[in-house]
Amino acid sequence: MSTNLNVKLITRNLGDELIAGMQHATGIYIMTSFLMQSGVNLLAPHLKKALDRGAEVKLLAGDYLYITQPEGLQKLLSIDDRLEARLWRSMGTSFHPKAYLFDYENGEGLLIVGSSNFSFSALKTGYEWNLAMNAQAEPYTFRSAMDQFMENLYHDTTLPLTEDTISLYEEEYLLNHRKNPELQRQIIETEEAEADIGDWQTEETPAEEPQTDTKIRPRPAQEMALEALTATIEEEYDRAMVIMATGLGKTYLAAFLAQRYKRVLFIAHREEILKQAVRSFQHVLPERSHGLYNGESKDSDADCVFASIYTLGMKKHRETFAPDAFDLIVIDEFHHAAARSYQSVIDYFQPQFMLGITATPDRMDGQDVYALCGGNVAYRIHFIEAIRREWLAPFQYYGVHDETDYSGIRWLGSHYDEEQLLAAQLREEYAERVYEAWFKRRQTRTIAFCSSIQQADYLSDYFRTRGSRTLSLHSRTREMSRDEAIRRLDAGELEVLFTVDLFNEGTDIPSVDTLLFVRPTESLTVFTQQVGRGLRLAEGKSHCVIIDLIGNYRNADVKLGLFAEYDEDSDGKNGRLTTVPTVPDSCSIQLETAVVNLLEELSRKRAPHREKLHRDFLDLKGELGRIPTYLELHLQGRSVSKGYRDEFGSYAGFLSWAGMLDDREQQVYERYEAWLRDVEKTVMTKSYKMVVLLYMLERGADRWNEPVTAEEAAAFFHGYLTEKEYRKVIDFSDKESKRLWDWNEQTQTKVTKLIADMPMSKWAGAKGSQTELADGAFGLAFEVAEEDKALLHRWTREVCEYRLHVHFERRT
Repeated sequence: MSTNLNVKLITRNLGDELIAGMQHATGIYIMTSFLMQSGVNLLAPHLKKALDRGAEVKLLAGDYLYITQPEGLQKLLSIDDRLEARLWRSMGTSFHPKAYLFDYENGEGLLIVGSSNFSFSALKTGYEWNLAMNAQAEPYTFRSAMDQFMENLYHDTTLPLTEDTISLYEEEYLLNHRKNPELQRQIIETEEAEADIGDWQTEETPAEEPQTDTKIRPRPAQEMALEALTATIEEEYDRAMVIMATGLGKTYLAAFLAQRYKRVLFIAHREEILKQAVRSFQHVLPERSHGLYNGESKDSDADCVFASIYTLGMKKHRETFAPDAFDLIVIDEFHHAAARSYQSVIDYFQPQFMLGITATPDRMDGQDVYALCGGNVAYRIHFIEAIRREWLAPFQYYGVHDETDYSGIRWLGSHYDEEQLLAAQLREEYAERVYEAWFKRRQTRTIAFCSSIQQADYLSDYFRTRGSRTLSLHSRTREMSRDEAIRRLDAGELEVLFTVDLFNEGTDIPSVDTLLFVRPTESLTVFTQQVGRGLRLAEGKSHCVIIDLIGNYRNADVKLGLFAEYDEDSDGKNGRLTTVPTVPDSCSIQLETAVVNLLEELSRKRAPHREKLHRDFLDLKGELGRIPTYLELHLQGRSVSKGYRDEFGSYAGFLSWAGMLDDREQQVYERYEAWLRDVEKTVMTKSYKMVVLLYMLERGADRWNEPVTAEEAAAFFHGYLTEKEYRKVIDFSDKESKRLWDWNEQTQTKVTKLIADMPMSKWAGAKGSQTELADGAFGLAFEVAEEDKALLHRWTREVCEYRLHVHFERRT
């Protein structure tokens, strides 16, 4: 033991130390590379007790080398719904942390790091070395550890621990153990090989816009977005999103909007973005105070607070602020793994207005700001339109055939098997094909996007043998810092930077005029971000060359849709896209014949519409850990929500088809299928029908099906439509309706007549309607069995709330 009471060496029985540390902790945060069922069994009762007294418990386990036991994950999941657990997808990269953090009242805390993983032997009987440190002894180190934990917990390589993710992991676990019986030898060799891994190097990110004048003025795109936001706010929407292509100044837009609010909170998931935002806001609002709130800094009193979501994601930190502490909250784009953390922040704060800003709202692989902003799009400008307006540089896109057969490479749910992918990529004939494609079309400065560090190193070395000035830039690069590499590329001293997801967002090098893609496009969002790296305007830059190797990998046939403007359907999401889109005259898309043939073949083979709807539903179900509500499916699902109604008649009809209903639910669905279809499909030029139905549902599960008169519903109907300005503007602002805004006895009579003449009589009189209007009372034209009322009430309410939300969404 150390003689310093603030630091202690623990070599045996760490479990007792952890149990003692949990007794009074307000927050328990555990990160472990391996998790075994025996370790979960040991600590589960104590974690449960902590949750019962209101403590926050978060745990991150790794899948590295498939040591973590699926049974342990299942046991962890069963402890309590309030415990948040995620699984780190290492994809072959070493993941070895063993850290236990305990947060207490009055700023006290305990950090334990060392050799003990989450197993009985490591925590009780084994000989281990762990160092326990009191937070008061090293407050900076403890705060940094907490921040790093949250960043790792919501890293884009993690998945929420659910039944679905455990099943996916278990399949890989069993396959790996059959294939790799000498697992312990492999672990030792891998750990020894880690000695030469370098440290991550960071640097200040260049400002989004240079400071040239004492007074910054909005650009044209920003002016248009501000006008749209003003209209949105005047209509009393409390949240909206703006979708602007990379390079149009989203952060400055947020700063301009902030001029009308006293106190502002800006939230992002990366430190570079936060620091860039501080500089942008300082240019626009020099008279305000600006402060960071992250692992290192806690400037909570500033007028404009720039917070890391990984810090605010912790209960103790967000509760440092009053719920109404901020008038405006701005949320920068984020990855799907962080959605739960963002939701906890949104649920806590009560701003006057919340703005989501993004360049990539469309889900191909995860969450987006669409859901967090309630689907309300105040302003959208596609980067193709920005190019047409000469706000971004035009492009020349070259689709080059990649002869790799990706159908033979195992797909692991979200990515290709790294070992098999590398075997296909690390070949000289492949490298020569990439080099020839680049050399033939390149300009002066290139960023090449690779799928792995090994591929980046291999191609960089090959290009050097052909006489090119290149650098493979990633977390293990020791040759030079990232800052120096960017400087040299910008100066023309380097021709190519080979990288792995390093320049997806937050860093801009306007002089880059060539992009080289040598990786399967697994995420359309990431592809969008990467394309944006080459479209910024710069002196002497006429256009950006995009060289893309296209093979028969997943999503290859939809990625070109990124370059097309498209109409939106009634749900505000992507409409139909042609295989080869038409682009502005200043741009071009040139595809090799083999690529055209490949894309057409892939398009023909794509899953039928029903199967795609089912797959996208299962993806969302996996993210949530349960069946999504209809509104969740609309806001967070990647397929257009009305596709489920069009294909299956109702959302409940889809759940029936997909086998998601138990026997009892199936019986209820079959009994009332006609009613559920009617609620879904009854024509809704205005919201009136659903407002009357909502009034009926508000009476509760026992009485919701009872008939109602227009006079009974009048006050609720009027209040609902006049409560929010946007409802009045959309459905209650015609000449006659405006006279009814003030509630009085005369208004009540007119609203009663309106309800009887329009929603009630029209719905009841429609062909095939399941409602009726008899003796002045509106109700269901069928009986509901007493035992069916609650379930049918829930399903009907889901449809009603979904239809009202979709109807009132503000979409550009």
